[in-house]
Amino acid sequence: MSTEELPPRESMEFDVVIVGAGPSGLSAAIRLKQINPDLSVVVVEKGSEVGAHILSGAVIDPVSLDKLLPNWREDADCPLTTQVKDDQFYWMTESSAIKLPNIMMPPLMNNHHCFIGSLGDVCRWLAPQAEALGVEIYPGFAAAEVVYGENGEVRGIATGDMGVARDGSHKDSYTRGMELLGKYTLFAEGARGSLTKQLIAKYGLDARSEPSKFGIGLKEVWQIDAAKHKKGTIQHSFGWPLGNSTGGGSFLYHYGDNLVAVGFVVHLNYNDPYLSPFEEFQRFKTHPAVRGTFEGGKRISYGARAITEGGYQSVPRLSFAGGALIGCAAGFVNVPRIKGVHNAMGTGMLAAEHVAAALAAGRTNDELSEYENAWRGSAVGKDLHRVRNVKPLWSKFGTIIGVGLGGLDMWTNTLFGFSLFGTQSHAKPDRKTLDPAKQHKPILGPKPDGKLTFDKLSSVFLSNTNHEEDQPIHLKVADMNLQKTSEHDVFAGPSNRYCPAGVYEWVEEASGPRFQINAQNCVHCKTCDVKDPNGNITWVPPEGGGGPNYQGM
Repeated sequence: MSTEELPPRESMEFDVVIVGAGPSGLSAAIRLKQINPDLSVVVVEKGSEVGAHILSGAVIDPVSLDKLLPNWREDADCPLTTQVKDDQFYWMTESSAIKLPNIMMPPLMNNHHCFIGSLGDVCRWLAPQAEALGVEIYPGFAAAEVVYGENGEVRGIATGDMGVARDGSHKDSYTRGMELLGKYTLFAEGARGSLTKQLIAKYGLDARSEPSKFGIGLKEVWQIDAAKHKKGTIQHSFGWPLGNSTGGGSFLYHYGDNLVAVGFVVHLNYNDPYLSPFEEFQRFKTHPAVRGTFEGGKRISYGARAITEGGYQSVPRLSFAGGALIGCAAGFVNVPRIKGVHNAMGTGMLAAEHVAAALAAGRTNDELSEYENAWRGSAVGKDLHRVRNVKPLWSKFGTIIGVGLGGLDMWTNTLFGFSLFGTQSHAKPDRKTLDPAKQHKPILGPKPDGKLTFDKLSSVFLSNTNHEEDQPIHLKVADMNLQKTSEHDVFAGPSNRYCPAGVYEWVEEASGPRFQINAQNCVHCKTCDVKDPNGNITWVPPEGGGGPNYQGM
């Protein structure tokens, strides 16, 4: 069936359409209904359920949650029950862990008022709060297309068609997607959102901002020996196993019922094409200061996700005719604090307030310029402005000098309200930072022992990832020849290493290497969309409900 023969989509009209049931999208929905209970608000979510695609550390600063739902601490169902009691920072070498005195850390790095938990579970708890106010939430439906009006304004979104076979034909189960139309549409897709990318390009939203920057965060949840559990203790480190020129670090959080969340972040502006973030994560767990925590324990969850790291300089214009960007779709992560949830919720609430005001004034589908003009002076803008130079200084001067300069910069911003460095540039996008493979040597990763260190496929199994097998591949390679002559021949196939889920393989055949895409393994981390050296791979949503089904992440 050709495009012209497709049946027309049915449509539904709302006051506000929100794409993504993460912390920013749900916060926006709740705030809208708090302001005006008569507004019709819908949230569309590509995960099979709310929280299924949510992954974060997570040590959560409750500042925004306190504003949204002031009585949350009194709700017995709220999953945030472990408050930070002990906050530790380490510089790691291969054989030692040097503890950094907390007094050296700027006050903004203090976590003692924060809570440890699963962000996915927080979203699962927020969803019924929104529904109780009258918000409609549709999980299992991926927003696949932006719907535009006659004058180029955003009118809403269309969900993806269901029941399309890999060859593009329609199966017996074929169902046309639906248009969800609104007076305003808020995009809360998270880091590297597919529709957000299109909107940024269409409206030139990044014309005056620095390049977007990203990291990849990998995480495992372990149930450990009760004797080793230190509830409320959080630990962050930088240094080994990463070299001085590669940014990143680890986290280890004790919470809940003998649970430990352990994770590793690698900044995606690294230059060595042989580096594998997954293997460096596994290597990190073998450090003598860390491995004892996991002995006798059981790994129960695994996942990975791209993280926005550009901060203040990289935030694009947030508003455009008919809608706005909120949360990590625009990039509000505070990199040194490794926190973005409070800012995601904050921008969702801020946008909701401006949308509600516009609707009350009888406006529709115009630009919410008030939201764009307000965010830098808000708590979110102030939070990011103080740390705006940490990431670029780290990138320019390496870990040892860069982290020191970043710490100094945070102190001067905190004490005196200014920076010795002004506002630093991020230079170039992450996909342009790889060196040709001939300048480096292959890196031998730790051999998986199945107890402490693991391979990718057994890890993906724990993510409960599932895709309808007979559907179009949702990882689009624009030029397969370029993938061979550049990604393979020049950079030695880094996709096999930067992907944390074993999606990409170069298979050697008699006719030469063949690029194989195991799309069914994809955990929707979006790293390939960021790090492919030619920008040749584009991630688009698969059939709604596909992907990971994270529990407790």
